[in-house]
Amino acid sequence: MKYVRLGSTGLEVSRIAVGCMGFGDPARGGDRWTIGEDDTGAMVKLALEAGVNFFDTANVYSAGSSEELLGRALGEYASRGDVIIATKVCNRMRPGPNGAGLSRQVIFREIDDSLRRLGTDYIDLYQIHRWDPVTPIEETLEALHDLVRSGKVRYLGASSMHSWQFCKALYTARLHGWTAFATMQNHYNLLNREEERDMIPLCVDQGIGILPWSPLARGRLARPWDEVTERQRGGENVRLFYPDSDRVIADRVGEIAADRGCPRAQVALAWLLGKEAVTAPVIGMTRPPHLQDALAALDLRLDDDQVRRLESPYQPRSVVGFS
Repeated sequence: MKYVRLGSTGLEVSRIAVGCMGFGDPARGGDRWTIGEDDTGAMVKLALEAGVNFFDTANVYSAGSSEELLGRALGEYASRGDVIIATKVCNRMRPGPNGAGLSRQVIFREIDDSLRRLGTDYIDLYQIHRWDPVTPIEETLEALHDLVRSGKVRYLGASSMHSWQFCKALYTARLHGWTAFATMQNHYNLLNREEERDMIPLCVDQGIGILPWSPLARGRLARPWDEVTERQRGGENVRLFYPDSDRVIADRVGEIAADRGCPRAQVALAWLLGKEAVTAPVIGMTRPPHLQDALAALDLRLDDDQVRRLESPYQPRSVVGFS
């Protein structure tokens, strides 16, 4: 396994992160494609044995059961100090007032709930899942800083938002001497490269670690375009994010995979890992082949012609994932 620094911090993380959205009890808000406790434990164990130390979840995944399953699996197979746990806050966890958002009230409640579910007394990377347009950013940033000061959180991160919003958050934190965001988890893959315009250059300039979510475009880059999975069949967002016009890019992935004698997922991940700005893609893993493809992609090098073949069909599109 290869390890890299998380942005400008001294923290070392594996070059790939296990995305835990697929861990969850269907009876507790999980989807039909999520895996339960036994399979979650098996996947976590395999990842740890491969040298992966970075696990990313969120309070909202499967109504909290993703955190619970991950926490129990890590408790069984790892020492707490050897793993990096990332989770998130913002999306709705309960009905009524103060059930979502980034107010001080919500943040302080949700951190304690996440700690309890994960079975730990600190979070390595606590991320705001989205921008809260209602709560003043000063309130959010000061509350997050207080969590760092309290020892409940080690580092702070953010996820998909406009680059001007992220710039405002970075500037405001530094203006007040509060802990600034160390990472940006954004929507970035061969089918959606809009982050290359502003967000990625901003992160490079400011020394921010980049943790792309959906690196395989919800599986669209991992199989033939007409081969639809259970998740894609029921997911309106998949059709919104990746329209049929993206087929040509997916076909190019398939052609290069055939040339290289490897699965499509390895080609798509190798392209992303080849981007110098990327710290660690967050890769969903619910079956052993998902981990195997991610590990193999670490050593797969695409030549310049293959990169051009993959990138040339791309057409600009509207930003999706947070707008």
